[in-house]
Amino acid sequence: QVQLVESGGGLVQAGGSLRLSCAASGRTFSSLALGWFRQAPGKDREFVASISQSGAGTNYADSVKGRFTISRDNAKNTGYLQLNSLKREETAVYYCAAGPIAARVDVTGYNYWGQGTQVTVSS
Repeated sequence: QVQLVESGGGLVQAGGSLRLSCAASGRTFSSLALGWFRQAPGKDREFVASISQSGAGTNYADSVKGRFTISRDNAKNTGYLQLNSLKREETAVYYCAAGPIAARVDVTGYNYWGQGTQVTVSS
């Protein structure tokens, strides 16, 4: 089993930045690919970014390319998502997920999920 705990969410003005963290415990962190998803009220959970087990491969949703950066530190069993130039419409609960195959953009590709962290972007 793998436990994931997100942190770093909060209230930020449009154009601002946040750094989300995903702390993992349990199975070997470095053997799992990581993904970040978000879910706004009344909407489906959507893919944001993913990173391979080694960190060498990353993948982003078109809507966040150039503004968000995914990274990981396997020595610390932690993944990160840097959010820059945030927009109001990106208000959502952001979830960290882990799974065996890198670059998956669908929720079914991930076996383990955190509880989510709220990001609220104000105008």
